[in-house]
Amino acid sequence: MKKACRSADRPFWWPGFILNLCLPLLFCASVHATEDILVSGVAGDRWYVQESSEEDSPQPPGSRTWDYALYLDLGYNQNFNDPGNKLWRSKASTFKVNNPQLNLAMGYASKEAAAESRWGFEFGFQTGVDTEGLVTQPPPASNEPVSHADSLRHLHRANISYLFPAGKGLAVSAGLINSFIGYESSLGIQNINYTRGYISDYVPYFLFGLQASYPVSDTLSLSGFVIGGWNYLTDPNDVPSYGFKASWQISPRTTLTQNLYYGPDQAETGMDFWRFFSDTIIEWKNDPFLLALAFDAGTEKRADVAGNPRHHWTAAALWFGWHIGGPWNLGLRPEIYWDPDGSGTGADQTLKACTLTLEYTFSPVASNTVVAAVEYRYDRSTGPDGGFFKGDANTLLPDQHQLIFSIMWTLGS
Repeated sequence: MKKACRSADRPFWWPGFILNLCLPLLFCASVHATEDILVSGVAGDRWYVQESSEEDSPQPPGSRTWDYALYLDLGYNQNFNDPGNKLWRSKASTFKVNNPQLNLAMGYASKEAAAESRWGFEFGFQTGVDTEGLVTQPPPASNEPVSHADSLRHLHRANISYLFPAGKGLAVSAGLINSFIGYESSLGIQNINYTRGYISDYVPYFLFGLQASYPVSDTLSLSGFVIGGWNYLTDPNDVPSYGFKASWQISPRTTLTQNLYYGPDQAETGMDFWRFFSDTIIEWKNDPFLLALAFDAGTEKRADVAGNPRHHWTAAALWFGWHIGGPWNLGLRPEIYWDPDGSGTGADQTLKACTLTLEYTFSPVASNTVVAAVEYRYDRSTGPDGGFFKGDANTLLPDQHQLIFSIMWTLGS
C-alpha cells in the first residue's frame, strides 16, 4: 500500500483552486474577438479555423441530422531510452513504443436530435492501443474493472438523446457519452498535438450516465450530469456522481469553460470521501492562431489508506496552434502534472513535458482526410516514484526523448 505524504511535504491544494479562478479572468482581459468558421465532421473538428466557401459553408441547423465516420490512427514512437518492455511509463494512451502500432480504429454513426426530428443517437466501435488504457489496473479495490470491461472498452459511443421543446431546447442524452472534462479529444486527429497530454490521460474520455444541456443564450450554455463515476469501466459502489459544465463565449474569439465533478469513487460512499475535481479551460482563436490554457485541481480523502489522508493533485497545460497555411499546421504544448500521492498516475511524481508537432493535411478523394504528423516530445519525471523505463533492464531514468510519426485517416459525411 502506498505511503501517504504528510501535509508538510507538499503545498496546500486550495491555492490551486484560487489560481484556477483567477487565471481565466486575467487572460480574458487581454483578448478581443471576430467571427471564426470551423470545419465540420470528425476530421473537420480540427482546432484551426479556415475561410469558408459557398460550397463548403456550414449547413443550416437541422438540414443534415445523420452522420457517419470511419477513423484510423497509425503511429510509431521512437523512444531513445529504448526500454526493453516497449512501454511509455505513466501514459494511458499511445503508450507502446519502438514498434509500429494501431493506436485507434473506429467506426461511428449518429443522428442529431433536432427540432424536425427530436430523437437522436450515437453508436460506435473502436479498437487499438488507446482503448487498452481505458481498463485500469487494481489495486486499489476501487479500480477493480467491471465484468467484461475488456469487451466494453471497444464501445466508442452508445447513447440515445431527445430534444425537448422547452425554451431554446433542452437536450437530454443517456448511455455511454463523451466526457465533459478535459480539452483534448480521444481522437488524435482533432487535437493540436498527436500524443495526448498527461492532463488529458488522467481525466475520463468517456462517461456512462445522463446528460442534460440547455443554451441559456447565444453565448452561454449549461450542462448537468448524473453519471456512474469517474471511470465507467469500474464499479466501486452504487451511488451516482454528479457533473456540471458551463461554457461561456466571452467574445467571438474567446471561450471560457468551467467543468466540475463531485462524487464517490471508492467503496466507502460517505461524503467525506467523495472526489471533487475542477477543470477550467480558456480558449482564444484568431485565424491562423489558437491559444488555450487548462488548469485542473482535484482532491479526495482516501478510505483505503491508514489515517484516511486527503490526497490532492493538480495539472496545467498550454496549447499553441498555428495554421501556417494550406495543409501545414504547427502545435506546441508545455505541461505539468503534480501527483504527490499517485492519485492519477499511480506514482508519487511530478511529470513535465514539452511537445512540438508538425502536421500535413490533405484530402486525396472526396470525404476523405489524411493527416501526417511528426512530433518531438521531451518528458521529465521527478519524485520518489518518478522515472521512465530505460534499456533491457527497464531501469528508471528521470528523462526521455521521443520522435513520433503518425498517419491519421478519416472517411465521413
